[in-house]
Amino acid sequence: MTLGRSLDSDPIEEARRQWIAHGWESAADGMAAVTSIVRAQQILLQRIDAVLRPLDLTFARYEILTLLSFTKQGALPMTRMGALLQVHPTSVTSAVDRLESQGLVERLPHPTDRRAVLASITLAGRERSEAATEALNAQVFEQLGITENQTAQLRSVLRALRANAGDF
Repeated sequence: MTLGRSLDSDPIEEARRQWIAHGWESAADGMAAVTSIVRAQQILLQRIDAVLRPLDLTFARYEILTLLSFTKQGALPMTRMGALLQVHPTSVTSAVDRLESQGLVERLPHPTDRRAVLASITLAGRERSEAATEALNAQVFEQLGITENQTAQLRSVLRALRANAGDF
C-alpha cells in the first residue's frame, strides 16, 4: 500500500539499525534484504494490478493466458501448467474457472489421456493476453525504476537465491 506521503528516511534501514542495536548484527543484513524483497514485491504487484484491473485480469490469470499463448497448440494439461507456473493445482483450477467464465479459456478433453484436462486459450483470450502484455511491457517491465545494469544484477542475485532454494 502506498502511503499518502513520502517518508523522510528508509524504514528498512532503520529496522536494520535496530537489529544491530539489539545484538542481532549477524542477521541484520539478511533481515533488511528479505524485508526489501517483500516490499519491492508489494510495489510491483500494485503496479501490475493497476495495469491489469481494467482488463479484468489478475496476474495469476494473465500468467495462464500468456503461457497458453506461447504454446504451439494454445493448450496445455492443467497439471503441466501448475508445474510450469510453480503454483498449486488448486490455484490453476480456480484461475482457469474464472478465465473460462470470461470466455478466455476453454477446457478440452486430453486426446490421449482420459484422466487429463487441457486448458485451451480462445481467440478472445489471445487478444486479452496481447493487450495485457503490451500494457505491462510499457507501464511496468520497461520502467522498473532501476538501470539496465541494476536489472541484470538483480536478476542474477535472485536467480542464485532461487537456485539455492531448489526452485529449479
